[in-house]
Parts: sequence; structure tokens; C-alpha cells
Amino acid sequence: MKGIIGAIAGDIIGSTYEFHPIKTKEFPLFNKKSTFTDDTIMTLAVAKWLINDKSSKNELIKQLQYFGNKYPHGSYGRMFKQWLKTESPLAYGSWGNGSAMRVSPVGWAGESLEEVQDLARISAEVSHNHPEGIKGALATADAVYLARLASSKEEIRNHIEIRYEYDLSRTLDEIRPIYKFDVSCAGCVPEAIICFLEAKDYEDTIRNTVSLGGDADTQAAIAGAIAAAYWEVPRDIHYKAINRLDYRLLKVLIEFEDKFL
Repeated sequence: MKGIIGAIAGDIIGSTYEFHPIKTKEFPLFNKKSTFTDDTIMTLAVAKWLINDKSSKNELIKQLQYFGNKYPHGSYGRMFKQWLKTESPLAYGSWGNGSAMRVSPVGWAGESLEEVQDLARISAEVSHNHPEGIKGALATADAVYLARLASSKEEIRNHIEIRYEYDLSRTLDEIRPIYKFDVSCAGCVPEAIICFLEAKDYEDTIRNTVSLGGDADTQAAIAGAIAAAYWEVPRDIHYKAINRLDYRLLKVLIEFEDKFL
């Protein structure tokens, strides 16, 4: 299965390692505590926006607030929690990785790279309007879109390095020993993309990502989103992930797949 299930499964797998970092690729993908977090909730909120009216910024804000308040225990950042509860909320200059973790539906809904970039910018700037917050969303969306079009890894790497000036030349063996928990786009998105670039398939992408010992659920959502456009999510991972969604979230996922995949 291709699509935004890649971000959702990555989030669920990474959820138990977010605050219990590991530095190995050998770990169980799922356990009884594996659950969806804000990454899945906000990804599906963006998906619902694109289903309903992708031309409306007000519709995006409406869906982000609706889903955020329906699932108030989603581990949102302090400022974003306030944003969710504010009438007519304004962007607050965030450079956090929340803009990148929720953007993957854009890579499937956009009909051209230009449209993907326009939608990604909108999806970020309603809250994460710092240049780094916007850049993280754009780079992630571009990578998903290019992977969806069967671009090679080298083409994806070159595009991201040239357009967004992310250093993707580092290896995971170089990054892993010194890498720490980092919620910034600048310190999270390039590493997530490298996890995809070094992987041999979807599962290997997720194992690469969790093994960094960082913000595991969010980075796995970002890397998993790209991997699920390039390869497919294995059937068993797909099954275990969707069975951890409730009816409301699963319904949006199915609606999005029906419309855009």
C-alpha cells in the first residue's frame, strides 16, 4: 500500500521510542503501547482539508483545530496547543517539525511540483511561518511528490540539496553516535530524508529513523511518508497500523485514498 499510511505507520512505530531513544535498528516494530500521536492526527487533518477544499486556508485551520481538539492528548507543542484553542488563530513563527510531519498528503494531492509547493507552504504557514518551518514542509512534500513520480533517489537528493540547501551527504553511521532529540525542522528533516535515502525498503527506512535516537515518531512519519511513495508499506505493517486508528481517523484515510490515490 502506498500513500499517507507511510507517515501514519511511521508515527505509530516511533511512538514508543520518542522518549525512550535507542541507537540500534534491532527492535520490535509494534508493541502494546504503540499508538498514533499528533503526527497522525495532524496528517489526517491536512488530508481532510485537501478532501474538502484545498483552495481554502480557512478550511485548513478549521480541520487542524477540529482534529486537534477532538484528540487533545496528542503530545502537541505548548504554542500549538494554544493555537488549537484560539479563535481566528495567527501563526506564531514556529520553526518546529510539526509543519513537516503533517504535510505528506500534499505530495499526493498536488498535480504538479508547483502546486505541491504552494499547498505545502499554505499547510505550514498558518502556524509554522518561520522560514525554517516552511522549508521543512516544502522539502518533505517535494520528496514525497518526486518519489510518487518514481524519481530516483539521486534525483530526489539533488533536488532537495539544491533547492533547500540541506546537507544530505552525511551517512547514518556519522549522524547516529552524536544525534540527539531535536524538534526543529532544520535538525530533523534532513536526517529523516537521509534515513530514506540509505534504506532498502519501507521497513528499513523506519528502522533507520528510530535508530537515530531522536524525535522518533515525527522523524519516522516524515521518512515513512517518503518511503511509502517510493516503495510500498508491507501488508503486515499496514494492517497493524490501521487497526490502531479509530473510526473517525480511518474514515479520513479511506476518503483520502479514494480521492487522490
